[in-house]
Amino acid sequence: MFHRIAIAILFMLCMTGVQAQDKTVQLKLSSWVPPAHPLNPALQAWGEDIDKASGGTIKSTLFPSEQLGKAMDHYDMARDGIADFAYVNPGYQPGRFPIIAAGELPFLIGNAKGGSAALDAWYRKYAATEMKDVHFCFAFVLDPGTFHSRTKKIVAPEDLRGMKVRPANATMGAFVTQLGGTNVQASAPEAREVLERGVADAITFPWQSIILFGIDKVTKFHMDMPFWTATFVWTMNKAKYDAMSPVQRAVIDSHCTTEWAEKVASPWADWEHGGHDKVAAMAGHEVYKLTPDQVAAWRKAAEPLKAKWAAQVKDADAVFGELQSELKRRGALAE
Repeated sequence: MFHRIAIAILFMLCMTGVQAQDKTVQLKLSSWVPPAHPLNPALQAWGEDIDKASGGTIKSTLFPSEQLGKAMDHYDMARDGIADFAYVNPGYQPGRFPIIAAGELPFLIGNAKGGSAALDAWYRKYAATEMKDVHFCFAFVLDPGTFHSRTKKIVAPEDLRGMKVRPANATMGAFVTQLGGTNVQASAPEAREVLERGVADAITFPWQSIILFGIDKVTKFHMDMPFWTATFVWTMNKAKYDAMSPVQRAVIDSHCTTEWAEKVASPWADWEHGGHDKVAAMAGHEVYKLTPDQVAAWRKAAEPLKAKWAAQVKDADAVFGELQSELKRRGALAE
């Protein structure tokens, strides 16, 4: 008995010694959404938990609002060490990350909480290859969004013909082109400006963010249908990870999990979901539902997107089937 207690005490002393020898690491966390966005406090809470778990040897500072670089550059910022952790929208760079783009397909993910856990659990084995330039932490999605227009109601796929649309990601961009529209490339922070100037007629966006980014000031018509979502990845600079002590790396690993993916995504999911009723209550705005036949027409129109995705991915049917199974298991497969 005394022998076991002595070993336990020795182990604790060794671990304390290891932590005491660890140099304090300062992490720069980069987020391109504005300070009021709910993702930022979730990421800060994540960093604070790491600080606590590391015994105070891993400190972090969050830089929102593109302070360290443009939204579209965040993957490369993590790769190059401009940021130690970066919030990445893979869909901002068409064709660069084809596997994770499956999560962007319309009518696939029904909610962001289970959807984030499912996407993360599914993508982990592919991230090491598709995002080999960075240290993958976790992946997540946002609450399903829809079309918002400043010029007219969009009720049928053919209504997009001739329209200029700012898409949320590469998949929605391909959809707009397929239906005869024109894509206007702009990150979320730039979206209001392109609509205000008439460079774009419509946008695909989630509900509460319409208000946060001021897009409610330049749109009037809002399709009331969960249509699409976007995938995101929280990535780390490899050199920064490798330079940490074994104890510190273990702390990072314990915070780069499927559980943390859902935990970070959930406040944002609830926040976006609550935006629907706020927009509907605004004077001068029309939130309109589609008929079953109109919904069926959109679903049919979206079918070629899966084939386009599959053409870029090896063993696409198996890969997609794995994602569907994970979504179903976590109650997040769209009906």
